[in-house]
Amino acid sequence: MPPKDPLTAAGIKQRRAQEASQAMKDHESERQAVRAKTERLRAERLAREAAAPPPPPKKKRSS
Repeated sequence: MPPKDPLTAAGIKQRRAQEASQAMKDHESERQAVRAKTERLRAERLAREAAAPPPPPKKKRSS
């Protein structure tokens, strides 16, 4: 059962707000890290493809 004391309830509300704020900061930093990793991997792939382009696809022979 939740406490009836308004000071305690206010403290709980404040703690939840701080935890939510921290969770959003963590989420945003993780999102930025994923974006940076994706950009790095894309640049590596494009450089690899520019150095040695993939062979053209083989055509299927019709019988």
